[in-house]
Amino acid sequence: MIKFENISKKYDDGFVALKNINLEINKGELVTLIGPSGCGKTTTMRMINRLTEPTSGKIFIEGEDISKINPVQLRRNIGYVIQQIGLFPHMTIEQNIALVPRLNKWDPTKYSKRVDELLDLVGLDPSTFKHRFPSELSGGQQQRVGVIRALAAEPNIILMDEPFSALDPISREQLQDDIVSLQEEIQKTIVFVTHDMDEAIKIANRIAIMKDGEIIQLDTPDKILRRPANDFVKGFIGEERLSQGNPSMPAATDLMQQKAVTTTPKRGLAEAFRLMKDNRVDSLFITDKTKELLGYVTLKKLNENYKNEDMVVSDIMETPTKLLEVDAVVADVAEIFHGSDIGAIPVVEKNKLVGIITRSSMMRGLAEWNQTDGGNE
Repeated sequence: MIKFENISKKYDDGFVALKNINLEINKGELVTLIGPSGCGKTTTMRMINRLTEPTSGKIFIEGEDISKINPVQLRRNIGYVIQQIGLFPHMTIEQNIALVPRLNKWDPTKYSKRVDELLDLVGLDPSTFKHRFPSELSGGQQQRVGVIRALAAEPNIILMDEPFSALDPISREQLQDDIVSLQEEIQKTIVFVTHDMDEAIKIANRIAIMKDGEIIQLDTPDKILRRPANDFVKGFIGEERLSQGNPSMPAATDLMQQKAVTTTPKRGLAEAFRLMKDNRVDSLFITDKTKELLGYVTLKKLNENYKNEDMVVSDIMETPTKLLEVDAVVADVAEIFHGSDIGAIPVVEKNKLVGIITRSSMMRGLAEWNQTDGGNE
C-alpha cells in the first residue's frame, strides 16, 4: 500500500532528519511511528502527503510514485488529523466535516448523508451536533470531529500526527478506544505518530520505533514487548511495560525436550523405522540440512506404507498443523494438548526446529519451574 524506498532527508543547515528509510505499510494496517523528539517520526509521516519532500529516495502508494502526483490532489485523497484539531471556527460541524467532499464536488445529498453516518460512528448525535460550532464542543468532542473529518471523503489512507496528546487522560483513553473500534469497522491504512508507548501498544498493528532518523525496530506490539531489539528499545519501552509483557510464566523452551529425533527427507522407511525403535519414539520430524522443519512421519503411517520399498519418508510425511514459537507460553502449549490426541508439539525459531514438547516434558517442566522461579513470588 505505502512503500518507502531508501528515503533520506537532509536540510540546508546540514541536519540529517532521515537516513535511508525502507518501510512498507500494508493495506488496512495501523502503524504507529514512535521515538524521542527529533527522531524523524513526523517527518516520515509528512512525506506521505508531500508536506515534506525527501532529499533522496522514492515513496509509492499502491505502486505509484507520489512525486508524480499533484500534491493538492494527493492530499485531498489522504485524511489528515493533527494535534491542534484544525476545525474552522466560523463553520458548523457539518460544514467542517463536509469540506473535502465539497471540494471534490460531491453531490450535497451524498455528503450530508455522510456527515450523519460519521457523527453516528463516533457517538455524536447528528441532530444535536452538526449545526453547532467548534467552540460549543468539548476538546474530546472536537477531536472526534477532527478524526471523522479525515474520513469524510472516504480516503484509503489516514495520517494522524499526535492527535490525542493535548487531551486530558480520560478523553485520550476514550479516543484511543474509539480509534481501535473504528479501525475494526473501517479498515483504513493509518499512519499514527505518537510519543506515548502505551498508546502505541494499545492501538497499533505494528510499531516502528525510531531514533536519529532510523527505524530501530518494526514489529507487532507483542513481539516488541517480548523481544526488544536492543538496549535503546528496552529503555524506550520501560522496565514496567516489559515486566507486564513478560509475565512470570514458563515459556515453551522451559517445557520442551532439547533433542527432537529428526531425519532427512530421503531416508528410507526401514531406516526410519529403526531410528524410531532405537530412540523409543512414535514419530520422526523431517528437517533439511539447515534444520528447517519440513514435516513429520508417524509410526502408524510408517506401518501402513512399510511394504513399499521405493518410498522415502518425504513421500508419507505430514505437515504439522500445530507448532509453537520459542516465545510461546504454557497457556499456548496447554491449548494445543487440550482435547486432542497429539503426542508431540514441535518448537521452532524462524521455522528451524529447536525441540519438541510432549505431555510428559510439559509436566516435568512445570514441576521444575514451580520449584524455582514460579515458587518465588
